[in-house]
Amino acid sequence: MIERAKTGILILLVALSLVQTYFLAYRMPWLGTTTRSDQDYVNTELLGQGSNVEQVVFPEELILHLGSDEHAMIYPNTQFYELIVRQRLASREFKGFQVLVNPGLNWEEIRREHKGIELSFTKGISFELLKKLMKLDTEGGVQDSVMLSGVLIFAQEESEEVLAYFFDQNGSTVYQALHVDLTVKDIGDYIGFGQYLPRFTYMHGQLYVANEPIQATEYLYSYEVFTPEQMQRSLFFDSSTTRAIVNRSGSQIYTDGKRGLKVEQNGLWISYTNSVASQSSSAAFNENVYLAVDFVNQHGGWDTTYQLVNIPTVEERYVRFRKYIDQYPVIDISPFHYGYVHLGVQQGVVVEYERSLIKLPQQEERKEIRWLYGGNLLQNQLETYGRTDEIVTIYPALKVVPQQEQRIEFLPVWAVLLEDGSEEVLMDAMPAGYEPKHTVTTEMKKETEDQEQQEKQEQEQQQ
Repeated sequence: MIERAKTGILILLVALSLVQTYFLAYRMPWLGTTTRSDQDYVNTELLGQGSNVEQVVFPEELILHLGSDEHAMIYPNTQFYELIVRQRLASREFKGFQVLVNPGLNWEEIRREHKGIELSFTKGISFELLKKLMKLDTEGGVQDSVMLSGVLIFAQEESEEVLAYFFDQNGSTVYQALHVDLTVKDIGDYIGFGQYLPRFTYMHGQLYVANEPIQATEYLYSYEVFTPEQMQRSLFFDSSTTRAIVNRSGSQIYTDGKRGLKVEQNGLWISYTNSVASQSSSAAFNENVYLAVDFVNQHGGWDTTYQLVNIPTVEERYVRFRKYIDQYPVIDISPFHYGYVHLGVQQGVVVEYERSLIKLPQQEERKEIRWLYGGNLLQNQLETYGRTDEIVTIYPALKVVPQQEQRIEFLPVWAVLLEDGSEEVLMDAMPAGYEPKHTVTTEMKKETEDQEQQEKQEQEQQQ
């Protein structure tokens, strides 16, 4: 009898042990509360796509210097751009970095006369983040936190040498990679992709202006909208303590006393703030970029390609990502906010978050060819522009025109980036349906010349 009792007790203890192990493994709530920091957030369903730092780091322009003062431009998300930047150049190594002291080099002359390529980061990129795009060995040469505005790689045909220079963002320092895993033939192959591309004139020591009209694209999308409730659930981990307020302007505000979520623009734009002070130490500038990407992944995601265009510094704590549709960046023009994701980071915590709630589908409803002006008309517009001396770069972009019934239109324009970081429309595209009659692309010119040469040879053979 006693033995049976012992056996029963033993079985019961084993069973209780298994049950307890199961509860611990699956964190059953009645076994105790789990400590949770005020900095934790809910991981809700992914409203958009996920991304990573490698995908948001890329130059906004790839400039091909063809020699004899001829230049061509290749923009992101195009076949030649991906082939040169993401595949070929990304696999080559750059080593032995040093500061170029008293270089005595005429950069304007080099760009005009030498064959080469140039990567443009007009709003800056650090050495550390550039390593996400290129194989750079900077050990012992430069600090990875140094901010750069561009990379110039050109062929010195006399010595059969390829030289690579990295320009400090403030323009005061130039870094040279002494060991470049490229040959003169490689450079020739790269610029060969520009053989049939439109030509650009190099002006004012930094601007590239199209010599002829450029073909662009107009888009129309029917879009979905992230609801304020979805974002509220994503950004506030305890919805039971959250209350909603409607202010005089009609904007909705959700708050739990520490965090605030303002919904504006008829439910299409949010501004999130977090007043909770962080106890962690200050994070490195580049670490804040990783933090920002992860935060967006968890709280809304990405609906298309975005480019990192602002990195936190000692003076500035903001991280900013610019939206791309195909090869064109979207510019933000007041009063309709759109085209960027903006985050404020403080001591390793996201304290500000602004973004659109519009989610574009993968397929546009309609797209149409439009032409951007070039040549004398574009140059005249540039010369008469009131802030010409402040222009950093000129580029094809898309301006946003909201439509009814959850539709949004993107119209191609020539845009300018100014020294203060703002963007403006320099020149709208030609009217819809209009095609230049007296201008043909470089590729068409080449095809015409080849056809004429072939006809001439055939006529000579017949004679």
